[in-house]
Amino acid sequence: MPTASASLPVDFACVEGLLQTVLDISLTAIQLWRPLSGAAEGGLSDFRLEYLNPAARHLPDLPARAGSSLRTSFPHPLSSGLFDFCRRVFETGEADSYDIDYPPNGPGNGYHLAARRHGPLLIVSVTVPVDHARPAGELPLRESPIRESPTHRLAEEGEKLRRIFAQTPAAICIQRGPEHRYEYCNPAYQQLFPDRELYDRTVAEALPETVEAGIVDLLDNVYQTGITYFGHELPLLVAQPAGRPPRQMYFTCTYQAYREDGQIVGVATFAHDVSGQVQARREREGHYRQLHELFEQAPVGIAVFRGPQYVVEMANPVVCAMWGRTPAQALHTPLFELLPEAANQGLERLLDGVMATGTPYVAHELPALIDHQGHRDTVYWDFVYNPLREADGRITGITVVATEVSEQVQIRLEVQGLNEELSATNEELQVANEEGLANNAELQYSQQQLLILTQELEARVADRTTQLQSARADTERQRARLERLFMAAPAAICILDGPELVFELVNPIYQQWFPGRALLGHPLLEALPELAGHAVLELLHQVYQTGVTHDEPAMLVPVASPATGRLEDRYFNLVYQARLDKHGRTDGLLVFAFEVSEQVSAKQASEANAKQLRLITDALPVLIGYLDQDQKYRFANRAYETWFNQNAADLLGRPVRDVVGEPAYLGMQHYIERALAGEQVDFEARMPYRPGVVKHIRTSFIPDVQHGRVAGFYSLVTDVTEQVLARQQVQNLNRQLAASNDKLYAANAALGDANQELGDTNQQLTRTNVDLDTFVYSASHDLKDPINNIEGLLHALGDELPLPGRLGDVSYILKLMQDAVDRFKHTIESLADISRLQQEHGQLAPPVRLPDVIRDVRLDLAPLIQAAGARLYVNVEACPVLMFSDKNLRSVVYNLLSNALKYRHPDRVPHISLQARVEERYLVLMVQDNGLGLDITPERPLFDLFRRYHTHVAGSGVGLYMVKKMVENVGGKIEVESKLGLGSTFSVYFKR
Repeated sequence: MPTASASLPVDFACVEGLLQTVLDISLTAIQLWRPLSGAAEGGLSDFRLEYLNPAARHLPDLPARAGSSLRTSFPHPLSSGLFDFCRRVFETGEADSYDIDYPPNGPGNGYHLAARRHGPLLIVSVTVPVDHARPAGELPLRESPIRESPTHRLAEEGEKLRRIFAQTPAAICIQRGPEHRYEYCNPAYQQLFPDRELYDRTVAEALPETVEAGIVDLLDNVYQTGITYFGHELPLLVAQPAGRPPRQMYFTCTYQAYREDGQIVGVATFAHDVSGQVQARREREGHYRQLHELFEQAPVGIAVFRGPQYVVEMANPVVCAMWGRTPAQALHTPLFELLPEAANQGLERLLDGVMATGTPYVAHELPALIDHQGHRDTVYWDFVYNPLREADGRITGITVVATEVSEQVQIRLEVQGLNEELSATNEELQVANEEGLANNAELQYSQQQLLILTQELEARVADRTTQLQSARADTERQRARLERLFMAAPAAICILDGPELVFELVNPIYQQWFPGRALLGHPLLEALPELAGHAVLELLHQVYQTGVTHDEPAMLVPVASPATGRLEDRYFNLVYQARLDKHGRTDGLLVFAFEVSEQVSAKQASEANAKQLRLITDALPVLIGYLDQDQKYRFANRAYETWFNQNAADLLGRPVRDVVGEPAYLGMQHYIERALAGEQVDFEARMPYRPGVVKHIRTSFIPDVQHGRVAGFYSLVTDVTEQVLARQQVQNLNRQLAASNDKLYAANAALGDANQELGDTNQQLTRTNVDLDTFVYSASHDLKDPINNIEGLLHALGDELPLPGRLGDVSYILKLMQDAVDRFKHTIESLADISRLQQEHGQLAPPVRLPDVIRDVRLDLAPLIQAAGARLYVNVEACPVLMFSDKNLRSVVYNLLSNALKYRHPDRVPHISLQARVEERYLVLMVQDNGLGLDITPERPLFDLFRRYHTHVAGSGVGLYMVKKMVENVGGKIEVESKLGLGSTFSVYFKR
């Protein structure tokens, strides 16, 4: 039992505030407990803590605030005997002492309690025995009884930073001295090299791989110059234990000089393992490059059209060569702007139909006019239009696979009606495996307590002061070191305090994300109001309430732009971790963040490319697959469903032998083995896939070599059954044609004799034509005098007949006779003109200007134009000079223009257009009217001599015949387009 205490001096007994002063400065912890009564217990049931002095508030694991009860503050007060001790002292009024380990049944602190009742309260003094040994590894945090001492504050701050770095997912270490000896590394760093001893070893000893990788040189440079090094995706080949192959790793890291008292004493490292992202990105790039090379090297034309304008989104070199355009001209250009000559040939209707219905269109030997090297040629195509669907089923474009078959069509036409097409075959097209999705490696968190030795609480004052000063200096160095590490970390880190999430600590990178904003000391929503209502806030409160760490990869967070104030979408990898106080309760949050906006954008673009390529491969009418080393399908496009009546997804993971059947597999087995050995294989074969289904195929196996070994191979299979059958039929026809040719050789000999006879006949016809020309000229000349005499006799008869003799039908008969004479004279003149045309054939003509001739003809026909009320439109000023007879050109223009006036429609004003255009070989004169029009039939050729279609107007039927002869005599031609009741268009082609 303790001895009785001495009384206070008389002159101190009434000093005001003495007791409070003693309690405040005392190094001994003092607690005042008030007893509580309970009906169930029938007496004293508990004690409530009414007061504790500053020294008591700093005792670890014991109550730090008034108001708590004994039973709730100490989980095992009954079994430990603490409650019985306190009740006995209070009820008896006798002072007593008691030793207790807390918490019980585990590592904790040993305490010596002395208690005595004073009035209604129980006074308890708590001290730590000097010889009480602490469990190894324990770090007491509230051991200083000095109220709010600077050393205590520094210790708390240092311990807080230690907990942060022990929990952070970033790898952190300190390497001291020029040899870079490991002095500290957090759990995340140690987990990067789980099989290595790091502490107190140099970097070269613990990680010899870093020497060859040049990392030690980088550390030397930072140590010697003090210049911080920022490394992005640094490669490091890390050796593995138990004979396992080395592991290729990549790190994004920061090497920063670590200083003490202004001198560089080591290097601080912050690192983040990005191996998964780098390897996933490289695999995506490799797959996309292989697919692009296969697309570019395909022997068939492949293109992708987007939107209602059919903009060329993709076009391989083969299809560009078919179009006669370069890839630079083709890409991003609407199809019919790129190929204007292809417009109005029906291709628009076919494309619109596929876009509207989603039904593929297959064309065989479709003719089209295409400009090649300045010439417009008719080419023939075999092609397939397939709709290009998005994930939601919308059709946004069309894929086309095309082969030019012009040569085959020409051969087929030359062999007398061969109807089967001989088309070029498609060769290899390669598709990439489904792009592997990169997932950020999960960062594991562990905690490692830093061990420090504590000072004895009951040591002498002089020793205690020396020890506290030393501890304060050491704590200050540790806190400064950890704070420098925290502020230099390559990730954004902040600490949010309390349930209102007030910014307590922000490192520079986190502050750089929000330039111009005050963060420290402000609640989260006050500093970043754009986060109101966002899932970020809900997750933060969830972690605060539950204490469970939350990892959120690639989270979309809208952040206000510092320049415009508008919200911008940014992506972050976030780690939210509860910060625990000394009692294990959450009093704040640690936020660890990486901005990954660029990676997310790249991933989204990569996924879009993969999706687009998947759509393209599904739209192609060929089998595209990928098989691994076990000969199992890892990729199959939609064409497999048509061939094998199975869903393409159901084929994945199945052996090729099961899919194609045993007979077909035996036919291709040795080709598969060659491909898996690293050889590219191309072959054609006849494959019996199942009973009744036999296909002729052209196949390419392309090995997929990764890191020096064959992982599998790409398979491209094209059905060439129709082409093989057509080729066989052509060969049969060729044999038939060879026999026919033998017969034709014999017939040619007979034709040679016939040609001799035809030559003799042609000479006879030439002499006959000369005789006919002579006859026509003589007849027209010799008939002029008799017809003139008849005309004179008619005039004399009319003059001699008395007026009474002209009664009745006499005058009418005389008029008919005169009209017959006029028509006969006109016919004789036409015959004379025809004769002159024959004589002019082959003669050189002087140059003449078309606009001048048209102007003269308009003047001659001015009365007729005015009488008809006609409107003339002339546009020929740009035409060059013609080498044509002036009078013949006038006759051509006169005949065409006068016919347009004579045969005008009675119900509308005549509109006559004369236009000229220049072509490569001809100058074309077009005369268009809206007159009566013609119903031209093969039985009644328009340009025959004396041919007339309308007889209600006077004419001889010779004018158009003469126009045709005049133009053809100089190597030209005349064409007409006409619709009855609508009008006619005459096109005269003058040879240039």
